[in-house]
Amino acid sequence: MSESSPKSNATIWTPSNVITIIRILLVPVFVAALLAPWPEWFGSNVAELNDWKSIIAAIIFIAISCTDWLDGYLARSRNEVTDFGKFMDPLADKILVAAALISLVELGSLPTWVVLVILAREFIISGVRMMAASKGVVIAASMLGKFKTVFQMIAIVLFTIKDSHMIGDFSEALSDTLWVVSWIVMIIALILTIASMLDYLVKARDVIGLGDPQGNAQSTEAVDIQSLSQRVVDTARDKGVTLATAESLTGGGIGSAITAIPGSSDVFLGGITSYANEAKRDVLGVQADTLDNFGAVSEQCALQMAEGARAQLNADIAVSVTGIAGPGGAVPGKPVGTVWMGVATPSDCTATLFTFEGDREDVRKQTVSSALEGLIAAIEQS
Repeated sequence: MSESSPKSNATIWTPSNVITIIRILLVPVFVAALLAPWPEWFGSNVAELNDWKSIIAAIIFIAISCTDWLDGYLARSRNEVTDFGKFMDPLADKILVAAALISLVELGSLPTWVVLVILAREFIISGVRMMAASKGVVIAASMLGKFKTVFQMIAIVLFTIKDSHMIGDFSEALSDTLWVVSWIVMIIALILTIASMLDYLVKARDVIGLGDPQGNAQSTEAVDIQSLSQRVVDTARDKGVTLATAESLTGGGIGSAITAIPGSSDVFLGGITSYANEAKRDVLGVQADTLDNFGAVSEQCALQMAEGARAQLNADIAVSVTGIAGPGGAVPGKPVGTVWMGVATPSDCTATLFTFEGDREDVRKQTVSSALEGLIAAIEQS
């Protein structure tokens, strides 16, 4: 797949990576704001500052959390996705969450078992990832993990600003709205924490020795794609919407997965495999300026591919994928595994950047799975 070379990115010191490092360096600031007796340093204002202490700590936590979105946006918009960033960004999130949870235990605001559940999940998943990487296997993450992170962050903010200790007995505590809301959100976070871990372990069952010892079962990837495809067809049929695809690196894999489901003709109108730039331009209507200025693997191209497929096939919803499956084709800022996905609906068109690991087949399989998940989300919101 040909494309113009993007801006050179020979250093790890990109704006997005700098923000990630700053996020890590700000974690001790949040801990100090929450735990240190700094109001006492201001003499007569101790009582008033103590009232604001938890609020200030929560604001700092929210500010640090928001930089996660900012560095991701900069990396995508500037085509500066780096291996260093892919390593440090999730690490920064884990450091922030772990520091916040341990601080809340120190304050007596959160019981230890909650923290143990959350941290145990992270250790287990990290161990499985290491085993998978040693065998050259890449396990695609699910939306459960993203929802888990969001609810954990919200719960931490709520527990930071609520009273450190439960006042009175349990019946009295139930009259405290903030206490009740804090625990409801935390329980949802814990459920998602366990569910996302189980989902990951199911996908990795062959890696950890829990798969079919006779090798008669389908592969985890095949089962996952088949299940997702079935959901796409069933959900689209229930909603009464039609679908289309525009594919580059997957070469028709998304459409093939959908049409493998009986009855898919009720909802799937067709797909356009626009592997070459000429096909993207002449068939899907991707602008020549987009290909010249941003390249085929770009947010702009993915958006125009999705819009083109939806218009050409007169579908309600269309998904597009364009990326670098490898082993060659990588350029500065766009390593192998860089994939842009576009989803066009009657009301909106959005694009998402993925950075997949593994060989060519791994990247293609993960792209198909992610595109099917993107279709499901768009159909459910229609």
